[in-house]
Amino acid sequence: MKYILVTGGVISGIGKGIIASSVGTILKSCGLHVTAIKIDPYINIDAGTFSPYEHGEVFVLDDGGEVDLDLGNYERFLDIRLTKDNNLTTGKIYQSVINKERRGDYLGKTVQVVPHITDAIQEWVMRQAKIPVDDDEVEPQVCVIELGGTVGDIESMPFIEAFRQFQFKVKKENFCNIHVSLVPQPSATGEQKTKPTQNSVRELRGLGLSPDLIVCRCSTPLDNAVKEKISMFCHVPPEQVICVHDVSSIYRVPLLLEDQGVVNYFCDRLDLPIELRPRRMLTKWKEMSDRSDRLLESCSIALVGKYTKFSDSYASVIKALEHSALAINHKLEIKYVDSADLESASLQEEPVRYHEAWQKLCSADGVLVPGGFGVRGTEGKIQAITWARKQKKPFLGVCLGMQLAVCEFARSILGWADANSTEFNPETKHPVVIDMPEHNPGQMGGTMRLGKRRTNFKTTNSTLRKLYGDAEFVEERHRHRFEVRILFVRFFPFYSHHPYFVGVQYHPEFTSRPIKPSPPYFGLLLASAGKLQSYLQKGCRLSPR
Repeated sequence: MKYILVTGGVISGIGKGIIASSVGTILKSCGLHVTAIKIDPYINIDAGTFSPYEHGEVFVLDDGGEVDLDLGNYERFLDIRLTKDNNLTTGKIYQSVINKERRGDYLGKTVQVVPHITDAIQEWVMRQAKIPVDDDEVEPQVCVIELGGTVGDIESMPFIEAFRQFQFKVKKENFCNIHVSLVPQPSATGEQKTKPTQNSVRELRGLGLSPDLIVCRCSTPLDNAVKEKISMFCHVPPEQVICVHDVSSIYRVPLLLEDQGVVNYFCDRLDLPIELRPRRMLTKWKEMSDRSDRLLESCSIALVGKYTKFSDSYASVIKALEHSALAINHKLEIKYVDSADLESASLQEEPVRYHEAWQKLCSADGVLVPGGFGVRGTEGKIQAITWARKQKKPFLGVCLGMQLAVCEFARSILGWADANSTEFNPETKHPVVIDMPEHNPGQMGGTMRLGKRRTNFKTTNSTLRKLYGDAEFVEERHRHRFEVRILFVRFFPFYSHHPYFVGVQYHPEFTSRPIKPSPPYFGLLLASAGKLQSYLQKGCRLSPR
């Protein structure tokens, strides 16, 4: 097993997840089986109880694991299926060590950070690295490990120390460290500054890890003089200083790494069993990236949610929209609409925001209401759904978006004025959405319906079934505490007077891939671009590009 550790310096959010995903992608394109592990140094057991404004969206895996959004990047880039143990947190490690201590596994010893916590980290990584993640169930050959946060953070120290020991345990030829750092370019001088990277690498080396590759994040390509300066002060040859400058699409990053000889370096450094030949998988990535840069027609989607100030809150939703837009050769324009701004109360308090929100909604080609929790902004979402239904605008409701579409339909079409979810109005006479057996009001973490579940199609002629290739059932990932009450389903007629009005309880965005977009999102983009009917008439085939 070969291990590649990705660390970060200077600032958090520098792009370690994309670098780790891209390294995995170019190695997988060489025919290797690659897995990935994300380490988050926070004390939470998992990401399930985070606000989206803390770390962005909570990504859900097949086994119900609520994990960091970087695991979504790994799955999308590498087209693999991970498990909850691929996301390691300080909370999980301490919980496992404390459980062992309570059972008496340490035989009366004093339990300490070194060696007990650091040993537990190494054992976890070695155990999880062997779990198959591809459909062929073959054990991985390479494990890419991303250490979250920034080198020097106090909470990541046990992990740094664990990997300092780990490099000797698995031997030098099986372990490699990539350090991702920032090379700022102040506008006052326009000069690329290396001092933050020098300091970051010095701190990492002081903790016992010496980087093999230094990946420099910068706004423009690195000058040769800057590269040589980093090489001289950071104890690596110039060819091991890699430039990852800002590009038009994140799907260009694997190509950037490939062009700078990263595969050749890994071949020599880790003695990887690969042939240096043209790789078909990367050719697809290049074609996809080139096509995204050449798009002329555009399609706009109004994303009506409550976390719109931070786009990472809807990371997978945005990726699913991008995959679908690229598949139909359209540029994607997302119009973020804060659902609270659509409500009548906003007209009184902030009329400018109210009118701007409605202008965005009304000018969009399609409407998407994604998942969420809590009552704030729900009436605004219902108003957006009403508008999309009456104006025959393509609409997709995901999770809460679907539940609110049911509430809107019950109010507007069935005449149940107080129809609602018991999440928002426990006293409603028409509780069309109710909580589920899994829901435990006394404990928030891990008490939802989570992970992959089967959904059966009851009809044979629905648009969504056709988009799924006329399958009898689909298996998608869920994350919700409430569901539509079965008792009321019989009151809802099949609604066929609309180009695309679809609601799904599951989260199809979690399984969308760049070359294989999610069917519900793909249908939304097709309908918004006016291509859905011709697509269905052609037997669900797109016209040649």
